[in-house]
Amino acid sequence: MSKNRRDPWLTIFEPSPQARLRLFCFPFAGGGTVAFRDWSKGLPKEVEVCSVQLPGRGIRHREPCFTRLPPMVEATAQALLPYFDRPFAFFGHSLGALVAFELARHLRRQGVHQPIHLFASGRRAPQVPGRHIPRYNLPEPELIEMLRNFEGTPPEILAQPEIMALLLPTFRADFEAHETYSYTDEPPLGCPISAYGGTDDSEVSLEQLQAWQEQTSAAFSLQLFHGGHFFVNSQQWLVLRSLRNELQQLLGRVG
Repeated sequence: MSKNRRDPWLTIFEPSPQARLRLFCFPFAGGGTVAFRDWSKGLPKEVEVCSVQLPGRGIRHREPCFTRLPPMVEATAQALLPYFDRPFAFFGHSLGALVAFELARHLRRQGVHQPIHLFASGRRAPQVPGRHIPRYNLPEPELIEMLRNFEGTPPEILAQPEIMALLLPTFRADFEAHETYSYTDEPPLGCPISAYGGTDDSEVSLEQLQAWQEQTSAAFSLQLFHGGHFFVNSQQWLVLRSLRNELQQLLGRVG
C-alpha cells in the first residue's frame, strides 16, 4: 500500500515501501514521534518503523488530547487500519505499552488483523493495579518535579516556563488517560509478548513485568536494562539491539 507521509497519525522517518514488517511505536505520556526518530538506523531494513502521533503533540498540537483510553484506542484503530495490509508488530513504552495492548484487544474484538508480536516496555501488566494516587491533577510545581524525577524530559525544557505551559496540558491528559484506565478481563492475546524493563525503575517492579505473561497464550520473554523508567532512552542502542534480534526472528516467520 502507498502511504501518505502527511498522515497526521503517523510519522515514518525512513519510508520503506518494500518492507516486509511494520513496527508501530507508541510513545510514553507526553511523548511524540520524535522519541523513535533514530530507530530505523538500529533495526532491520525490512522493518518499517511507524511512529504513532496522538492528538495534542507535534503537528497535532492544536487538537484536543484524549483523557480516556477507550476513545483513544478506538480512534487509533480506525486511523491505522489502512496500514495493517502487511504483517505488523506493536512497541509501546509506559502509557504506549498500555495503548498497544488495548489496541491489540480492540482489533481482535473487531475481527480484523492482529499484531504478530507485542513489545511492552516500562509498564506493569495491565491487570496489576497501580500503587499511586492519581497525579494528573497535581499542582504545577509538583507535576514538574515528578517529571524531573522520571528523567524523561530534558532539564533545560523543564526550566523554561513558557515551554512547560504548552506541554503540561498534554502530560496531564495522558496521565489522566493512564490513571483512569480500568482493566477488563479477556482471554490472553494469541501473539507473543516481550516485556522490557529498567533495573532501577521505581514505577515498575520485576514481578509486575513478569505478570505480562498472563496476557499471552503464546511465547513470553522478559529483558531488563540498566536504568530507571526511561531506560529506553538512556540505553537506546541496547534496547534496539534486543529489539533487532527479536524482529529478525519475526521476519523469518513472515517469509
